[in-house]
Amino acid sequence: MTDLTAESIAEFRVLHGRVVDAVEHAVHGKRPVVELVVAALFSGGHVLLEDVPGTGKTTLARALAGALGGTSRRIQFTPDLLPADVTGTTVLDPATGAVGFRPGPVFANVLLADEINRAAAKTQSAMLEVMAEQTVTSDGTAHPVPDPFLVVATQNPIDLDGTYRLPEAQLDRFLVRVTLGYPDVEHELAVLRPGSQAGDVSTVPVVSSPQEVARYRRLLTGVHVAEPLLRYVRALGEATRTDPRSRLGASTRALRALVGAAQVQAAAQGRHYVVPSDVQQLAHAVLDHRVIPTREAVLDGATAHDVVAAGIEGIEVPRPVAA
Repeated sequence: MTDLTAESIAEFRVLHGRVVDAVEHAVHGKRPVVELVVAALFSGGHVLLEDVPGTGKTTLARALAGALGGTSRRIQFTPDLLPADVTGTTVLDPATGAVGFRPGPVFANVLLADEINRAAAKTQSAMLEVMAEQTVTSDGTAHPVPDPFLVVATQNPIDLDGTYRLPEAQLDRFLVRVTLGYPDVEHELAVLRPGSQAGDVSTVPVVSSPQEVARYRRLLTGVHVAEPLLRYVRALGEATRTDPRSRLGASTRALRALVGAAQVQAAAQGRHYVVPSDVQQLAHAVLDHRVIPTREAVLDGATAHDVVAAGIEGIEVPRPVAA
């Protein structure tokens, strides 16, 4: 599978639906959020889940790994966590006297980084390298992590005692930031009923494989993005940089992430080309956490969401152009 065809787009649309449906066996009533996470998976990005405890963040990560048939590891981030506890370290084998690398928990297809903002700066730097480079460097040797590699990091926006603010460079490595929120009435009642299998990741069927995900990641880079769409994305990024309420706007990396996610979104809907609505639907999830308002704007009640929304509303939308 090297060329993008109508058949491969149709096959991906079916696969995308199967993965989302499989995750929903354990995470009920959150299909839009699950679709965003799956889009990040197939576009090669990472996910930041920001929500209060008990909303299903851990379940979502484990269910996704289960649907892929891949490996899943969890790290509970704490202030005393060391880089070697995350990435691995060089150890001496007493029996042979040989020195070798012992991989850490990051060597998995899906890594759940629980409460990532509780780790100190040195540990955050180790995470930054593996998220950006997909490798761990130990004693000058680069060790690649499995392909695909997805970090699903969580942080609690309410309990900030003993936490560290994630640096902008690390926030920029997360393709999307999403919030699960509480389920609606019907889904929460379904979860509360005795015998409910909500949250039981053992019920999640295996519907894909890491090899298939890696193959589609490469294939979907061929989804057509017309020049007017690229200029539209660039104008949206420029709007976040020049907005007087913005201290830091969207980076070029952020705009590339938006294009990649839009390609997956288009293919998931059976199209081989991106349309403006793909960009608009993903813009807040991809850009909001990368835009930093000024202190004055925050005091006036403005948010990064407002800055991105102003860009979407103020830029002329190009006409859809198919390949």
